[in-house]
Amino acid sequence: MKSVLKVIGYGVVVLIALLVVSYSVMHVRTTMHMNRVYQIQPAPVSIPTDSNAVAWGKHLAVSRGCLKCHGDNLSGKTINDDFALGLLVSTNLTGGRGGVAQQRSDSDWVRAIRHGVGADGKPLIAMPSQDSYYMSDEDLGSLIAYIKQVPPVDNEVPENKIGPLARVLYQFGKLDVLIPAEMIQHDAPRPESPLAGVTPEYGRYLVRGNCQGCHGETLAGGPPLVPGFPPVANLTKSGPLANWQEPDFIKTMRTGQTPEGKQLDSEHMPWKELGQMTDTELRAVWTYLHTM
Repeated sequence: MKSVLKVIGYGVVVLIALLVVSYSVMHVRTTMHMNRVYQIQPAPVSIPTDSNAVAWGKHLAVSRGCLKCHGDNLSGKTINDDFALGLLVSTNLTGGRGGVAQQRSDSDWVRAIRHGVGADGKPLIAMPSQDSYYMSDEDLGSLIAYIKQVPPVDNEVPENKIGPLARVLYQFGKLDVLIPAEMIQHDAPRPESPLAGVTPEYGRYLVRGNCQGCHGETLAGGPPLVPGFPPVANLTKSGPLANWQEPDFIKTMRTGQTPEGKQLDSEHMPWKELGQMTDTELRAVWTYLHTM
């Protein structure tokens, strides 16, 4: 009996050692990926200064979720704080104490938003640039114009600390959004952006930047993006939207309540932000979804 217990004890020790070594390797590899330096010289984008462009930039900041992550005044905030996934804090984008605005050039803003890479060349953690890479120069310029004129706010945010579960999931390919810069083909050509209007083309442009990041390229949804999240909904004709009409879609986006009476969780489906899109934008999205 003692010999059996001894063998079991050795087995447990070996198993623990293997787990420690395996996690140590994953920890180091994740850190190496986060410290990789990208040599990216973004194509120049004209930054307007007129009030209409700044107003449109604010609209984009709201409807695309910039304020949801960076705070209503863009001064940064804690997005997640637990042992498993770690401490994830968004950057203070203003010119106040702890902010980055005064140290950022127009090129730096383009590199960060479009490529997910910071001024130091390192990838930005969980910055959804895989969605904004295809944003038009006009929209990107307006967004940057708005960010640059936001009043300074003093807020010194702590550094991100990636937890063990996040590192393990990333190494197994289950949390690619940890380092979005790796998801982007940085030299890929961007198609010309269509004119705004209730057209499938404009709807596709909006869906590409607002929906595909979660719902997938085919919009068919799938398993949860992160453990603990709900499954991702199917937005194609084979899903619940097959029985919806345009007014149903717009009402759902504005109120968060589906025609079936289900209340959407705004933490997982950002309807409060997307619902701020204009009628033209939402109708264009609906028009495009009907082509899927």
